[in-house]
Amino acid sequence: MARGGVYDQLAGGFHRYSVDERWVVPHFEKMLYDNTELLRNYVHGFQSFVREDFLETAREIVAWMDSTMTDRERGGFYASQDADVGLDDDGDYFTWTLEEARAVLDPAELEFAAGYWDIGELGDMHHNPAKNVLHVNSTLEEGVAPGVDAAMGGDLARLRGLRDRVRRKLLAARSLRPAPFIDRTLYTGWNAMAVTAYLETARVLRMDSAREFALRTLDRLLNEAWDGAATLHHVIAYPDGLALAEKAPGTLDDYAFTIHACIDAWIVNGNMNFYRAAVKVADAMIARFYDSTGGAFFDAAAPQEGTTPLGALGARRKPLQDSPHPAGNPTAASALLRLEALSGRQEYRDIAEDTLDCFAGIVEHFGLYAGSYGLALERLLLDPLQVVVVGSGPEAARLEATAVARFAVNKTVVRIAPFRLVRDGIPEALAETLLQLPAPKGAEAWVMVCHGRTCRPPITDAEALLEAMESAV
Repeated sequence: MARGGVYDQLAGGFHRYSVDERWVVPHFEKMLYDNTELLRNYVHGFQSFVREDFLETAREIVAWMDSTMTDRERGGFYASQDADVGLDDDGDYFTWTLEEARAVLDPAELEFAAGYWDIGELGDMHHNPAKNVLHVNSTLEEGVAPGVDAAMGGDLARLRGLRDRVRRKLLAARSLRPAPFIDRTLYTGWNAMAVTAYLETARVLRMDSAREFALRTLDRLLNEAWDGAATLHHVIAYPDGLALAEKAPGTLDDYAFTIHACIDAWIVNGNMNFYRAAVKVADAMIARFYDSTGGAFFDAAAPQEGTTPLGALGARRKPLQDSPHPAGNPTAASALLRLEALSGRQEYRDIAEDTLDCFAGIVEHFGLYAGSYGLALERLLLDPLQVVVVGSGPEAARLEATAVARFAVNKTVVRIAPFRLVRDGIPEALAETLLQLPAPKGAEAWVMVCHGRTCRPPITDAEALLEAMESAV
């Protein structure tokens, strides 16, 4: 996918979907939720396989989102970027004729671009056969073009430098074209997804700027879309400061994704306000959407007497299918399972298990559209692996980096400053275990590794930490 035309080879970020089996010609619209979840995929892939191309793709997605899809001052992620500028346009902003590339690049650069991104006289677009969708046929390691490869002598560093220079020139020329419209609506659920994606990226790739922006966005979400108790709205803010007389009520997705975002925010900075917000939103989600009789969650709350349901949501349903983003029920179940491991509240696990059980007889028919159900089921069936790093110095950072390496669905890595080791400074279930473990004498930092209900003695060595995690998973 990252080598195909479905990926924006110049600016980064994924288009909405491919219209051919080779992943070359996309529908050029870019959606926030596609890019948040793909960003997480590439970060998890890098954790698992330490592949530089996964790392590069993740960084490029963040760079595009930072530059195009975010309110840098106040926080918030925009909803989408259109595919086209007008009715007669079909991705012209993103595509190139050979002549357009020739007008921007010198002969050596053009030879590279033509070979690397497959720019030729005959392109890929039906409405204009001269238009090329940039895609990578061969990587730099595999060879670009005979003349380029000979001139560079197989020096990958020089090839990367040439690629980056050509990319900058093409991108600068593209920026002079009329750009597709950006929908600057800040949707609550989609922003929560972006917060989670950015926080995971920040931890694995050591990107402090992504962490800071994600926390700023979550602060805005909680301040502007949540009443601090039971009500979460569907939209944080509309473009151009538009204020509606009546705010759209939040859906199951909004609540479920916000719980995940709050848990992730607590994990990265230890602020218990985020954890408490996760609990409050979870309790409100259960009260508003959970069907205690039939099981699972509805996508919308029951309309209050004398009120009119919101549009198509008048027909309440229980979402299972991932289309176009992770479905509400498995997302809610995952959120509750994460909270149960931190809070010790058994009712969260019971409701999550009931929710997944509700769909057990039909989920096999959904195939790849039940991916988030499979992940939630893993959370339910696998004992949670909790890795808690206690400390605030360089050694704590090193132990945290070791713990974060390698992705596992059931693994949670938390770093806690020593001053937070008081009963109201960490979640209840963690406190019951962590406060009973004596800190190793003379250790700058130490780690608690718990698998299910079993915890190992405190660990102070990175190699011992790796061994403990490997034996647990």
